[in-house]
Amino acid sequence: MGQPILLLVNDQEPVLDALRGDLARRFGVDYRILAERSPAAALATLQQLLPTPEEIALLVAAQQMGEMTGVDFLVRAHELHPAAKRVLLVGRREWAPTNPAVRAMRLGQIDGYLFEPWLPVGRWLHLPISQALADWTPTHAPQFEGIRIVGPPLGTHSHELRDRLTRMGIPHGWYPADSEQGRQLLEEAGQDGSRLPVVVFHSGRVFVDPSYAELVAGLGFGTRPTAAGYDVAVLGAGPAGLAAAVYAASEGLHTLVIEPRVVGGQAGTSAMIRNYLGFPRGIGGGDLANRALEQAWLFGVNLVLAQEATGLRAAGPDRLVRLSDGGEIAAHAVVIASGAAWRRVGVPSLEALLGVGVFYGAAGAEARAMEGRDVFVVGAGNSAAQAALHLARYAASVTILCRRDALARSMSYYLVQQIERAPNIVVRFQTEPVDGHGGGRLEGITLRDRRSGATQDVPAGALFVMIGAEPRTDWLAGSVERDDRGYVLTGHDLLRSGTPPAGWPLPRPPLLLETSIPGVFAAGDVRHRSVKRVASAVGEGAIAVQLVREYLDEQPG
Repeated sequence: MGQPILLLVNDQEPVLDALRGDLARRFGVDYRILAERSPAAALATLQQLLPTPEEIALLVAAQQMGEMTGVDFLVRAHELHPAAKRVLLVGRREWAPTNPAVRAMRLGQIDGYLFEPWLPVGRWLHLPISQALADWTPTHAPQFEGIRIVGPPLGTHSHELRDRLTRMGIPHGWYPADSEQGRQLLEEAGQDGSRLPVVVFHSGRVFVDPSYAELVAGLGFGTRPTAAGYDVAVLGAGPAGLAAAVYAASEGLHTLVIEPRVVGGQAGTSAMIRNYLGFPRGIGGGDLANRALEQAWLFGVNLVLAQEATGLRAAGPDRLVRLSDGGEIAAHAVVIASGAAWRRVGVPSLEALLGVGVFYGAAGAEARAMEGRDVFVVGAGNSAAQAALHLARYAASVTILCRRDALARSMSYYLVQQIERAPNIVVRFQTEPVDGHGGGRLEGITLRDRRSGATQDVPAGALFVMIGAEPRTDWLAGSVERDDRGYVLTGHDLLRSGTPPAGWPLPRPPLLLETSIPGVFAAGDVRHRSVKRVASAVGEGAIAVQLVREYLDEQPG
């Protein structure tokens, strides 16, 4: 396979030549740069490249061209090469809301933009192009595989392994045991294939059917705390927990984060978040989570993966957290940010096909395997919308199943607009899945119209379920006060509940995010009446640290 291609289109020859030259100096070693002076010629080139193994990584088009607008060209080019990233070249002085880039970004017709002139080159050309190429990289087979896996591609364990590696941003390859590459890898690893999967690290280390703890330890993460006590223990590494960890450690507090699963929480499964402050071109949920993780690491946070909090109690000035390995750590304050799990669909035949066509979240890990399939997404929130749009890049069709009669009630407006314009996405309102069919993997589902009760059997390559969340708080039963759905009560909601803190030991009401145990705070999705958005969770994590400081300042000594 040759070098990936950057295709530039502009009918102003001096601008085209300057853009090609500047990009060639920075990206010419790794990418082949093609330039066309008309949209028609560029579309013809794209058509000629279809039967070749060469991949189009990036399309850059000027907005103002005689034959057609840059947006129209990029829309047509996207039909030919849907994986290519699309960048619009616009005038620097066109900051009005009527700028074509504004509407095109909102509708998902482009992935980014460049200003003309693009000086200084490093800030206004190299940086956005580098980011666009970084976003393109996960959409095609990795040239380097940090981990190679031999095993069955289907099954719950296989799906979990693929999902975790994808969300961690680790390039990996998957090989069936009966393939030529699979047999060769097994021989090199000294395995006979009787136990699968076999996981081979680039370093040569081999793991056979590894537990999650073994996997993350092999990747260099800690699985046990390095100290017996901390200033702050943060339970959960979603957006709220990571924000709390970063702010606590930056304040000089000795900080521990416990995360039983993958850093990023539900937000980490989002293919693209476009409404997060400071990222005008959007950012993938996994990328955002990994950046926050790196930031926490640089501030000295002790991160522990594959451990779960199983109990919490107060003991004098300490708050003691019991862990799933039987150990216990002490902290002067605790931030509960354990997040929420996807609510189960509750259909036994579908639950039986989990990992073999039925998935909760995880559209990023499974998207490429959906090429040419008809897939279904259950849900009407932002996560479901982002999953549908991401899957639509690969699947033949995506059908969103919505229990309500409209999307706008629970979905951001910009996502509703993108879905309405996506050619291979349809929405079926007042519809839910009630049965699943297949021998060994999902092959079809039964849909029920909630208004008429009529059912319909349809073929289905996969079903992705995102129908709300259930708080991960069962482990807090008998410890802190929760509402009837399991969400943690804090602050004024705790007082309004009519339950404790009747025996509150402090001469003050609970602080804003404080639970029924003084010095224990809750932030993010796990908290009663929290706003289920990434930015809100990050804000609560930051506020929790300020409240922790207030609480610690009250303590004697």
